[in-house]
Amino acid sequence: MKKKILIAISLIFVILGAGMFYLNNRNRTLSPSAEQRITTNDGLTVSIDYSRPSVRERLIFGTEEEGALQPFGVYWRLGANEATVANFSEDIIINGTTVSAGYYGIHAFPGKDSFDIALNKTWDRWGFSEPDYSQDIVNLTVPVEHLSQPIEQFTIRLGESNTGIQIICEWSDVRFVIPVEEK
Repeated sequence: MKKKILIAISLIFVILGAGMFYLNNRNRTLSPSAEQRITTNDGLTVSIDYSRPSVRERLIFGTEEEGALQPFGVYWRLGANEATVANFSEDIIINGTTVSAGYYGIHAFPGKDSFDIALNKTWDRWGFSEPDYSQDIVNLTVPVEHLSQPIEQFTIRLGESNTGIQIICEWSDVRFVIPVEEK
């Protein structure tokens, strides 16, 4: 009888342990979330929420024929999982267009030497779903800098410039900058 009770108690502990392990690890993804935030001396706060996929020995940017994860000319949500979201505390200017304070989705169409970037009014998307492009409020083309040292995990950094903020995006062998001007 004692042996059966001991086996039952052991089984309960194994099940509880497996459940605890599952609960502890269920939110860990291969593309963890990150946030970048910066506030200028003039009070403009810019924050970017995004996910950070890794290269993991894959070709990231290239042609479909090369088997690139993100082919040239194909929609990219600038990260993984949820859409990359920018929040501006005040009105700003991007590519000569005034952008009202608020939340925006950012997406891109990568190219070999430049990326086409857009800010979209729809920011709360999950997965690969493409946005309604009629909701794009800013479109710009930014040059690509090819890096000699690859960046394993997609990274967005924010830095100040003479006219406002720079959104610096790096992944694999590519770096590009989205300029944001204070209004």
